[in-house]
Amino acid sequence: MTIDLHTHSTASDGTTPPAELPRLAAAAGLTVFALTDHDTFAGLHAAAAAAAGVEVLPGVEISCRLDDAEVHLLGLFADPGHEPLAAELELIRTDRDRRAVRMVERCRELGAPITLAQVRAIAGGAPLGRPHIAAALAAVGVTDAFTPAWIADGGRADVPKHVLSAVEAITLVRAAGGAAVLAHPRSVKRRAEVSDTQLARLGAAGLAGIEVDHPEQPPEVRHRLREVAAGLGLLATGSSDFHGDRKPVRLGECTTSPEVLAALREAAHRS
Repeated sequence: MTIDLHTHSTASDGTTPPAELPRLAAAAGLTVFALTDHDTFAGLHAAAAAAAGVEVLPGVEISCRLDDAEVHLLGLFADPGHEPLAAELELIRTDRDRRAVRMVERCRELGAPITLAQVRAIAGGAPLGRPHIAAALAAVGVTDAFTPAWIADGGRADVPKHVLSAVEAITLVRAAGGAAVLAHPRSVKRRAEVSDTQLARLGAAGLAGIEVDHPEQPPEVRHRLREVAAGLGLLATGSSDFHGDRKPVRLGECTTSPEVLAALREAAHRS
């Protein structure tokens, strides 16, 4: 088995339609992948319907807050029909639209001639997010969108959003029958990394695993995260965080072992 537990489609900020992902996954040698779009299960049905020869696992990536930083939580095996989780995801998506409208306004005030219609066209019906605004900015010559000058966290055009705490998100995922895995906790592209102490706190709250092998985490970081996970009794996963053409990452670039997948299934079953 070759397993990738973190992928995105056009249902959020990826560039590959959900129905195309199984074919690409099979071509990449995968036998199992999780579709983990941001704050939505909208692409799951199309991906599962096209999944000849490849197992598609239900998942979602939830943006949440840990102390004063944003982190991302993967909800693997969570039930898309679980009402409290579905309601919270709907609230997050609705707030994404409000936030995007205001961020476009701020970008225009700062001299970037982008429009909300342009951002919506780039999103193609997916919930609006910063990557879509960044693409609109790039189209008008702004090449440093994800910096404090523009739309980085706390940047001049950034707007606060509705967000769960990480502990609340873990609780919701477990209540929906899922296993919670903290995504890319020490990515080199993140402004703040998750400390050992914070990981221990999330473990005590019911976190099942840590995404250790990730393209944005160098070998020395992966080694340390594997040690921390072992010390806390957490599972160590690996994933590509595939976004199609939006990131220079291939499906299956990092993978999860069959043993860890089996343990995650068991953790979800116990939730």
